[in-house]
Amino acid sequence: MAGDRLAGKVAIVTGAGSGFGEGIAQRFAAEGARVVVNDLQAPAAERVADLIRQGGGEAVAVQADVSRGEDMHRLREAAMQAFGGVHVVVNNAGTSHRNQPLLGVTEEELDRVYAVNVKSLYWAAQAFVPAMRAAGGGAFVTIASTAGVRPRPGLAWYNGSKGAAIVISRTMAVELAPDRIRVNVVNPVAGDTPLLATFMGEDTPEMRAKFLSGIPLGRFSMPRDVANAALYLASDEADFITGACIEVDGGRCV
Repeated sequence: MAGDRLAGKVAIVTGAGSGFGEGIAQRFAAEGARVVVNDLQAPAAERVADLIRQGGGEAVAVQADVSRGEDMHRLREAAMQAFGGVHVVVNNAGTSHRNQPLLGVTEEELDRVYAVNVKSLYWAAQAFVPAMRAAGGGAFVTIASTAGVRPRPGLAWYNGSKGAAIVISRTMAVELAPDRIRVNVVNPVAGDTPLLATFMGEDTPEMRAKFLSGIPLGRFSMPRDVANAALYLASDEADFITGACIEVDGGRCV
């Protein structure tokens, strides 16, 4: 499936070395975007960028920790050097503590969850808003979670980080609208990605059945589901859409 819905655009996708981020990066490239594939793990980013190039797309891999300001500014500079600009930033990188009672999560785990899931949005704004203002506009897409809308027990601090990501993104949407910078949110339900076992606490048939029982359409989300929603929000088809949250959840939040 290929097209030109993002032709001429440069897109940065964080946490794109696996899972939802990989799906988004590949879908964006198939629609004509030049993609900066970011991941904390350099080999993972290189693997995805190589797959895109092998498929005829344009991509570069950049290792960066989204919780660090200097890394996010370096990510911007890499995009500018490789492709001459930045039109779309997908804040996808995320992490979680293991599903467990709220008192069991350590301070170190808490700090890492908020650094990756929340502080990264601060650094993304610092790094990319000035560039988008100078270019006359742009689009951010935050990959948050249904956890920030309909929280489950056992993930209290993760849920809170995703609630913060949603509110921050919607505030950015209002504040940056005069600059023609759109900010939207995708809220996936649990997906069959490397983080699934962390969300569930343990990956067993019984635990999978328990989680699936709360999803009316009866399956986990997949990278293509999230990628399709992110593609719409990043494209010019959504040029009057900002501050929106799309639940990609099989009906979980109804």
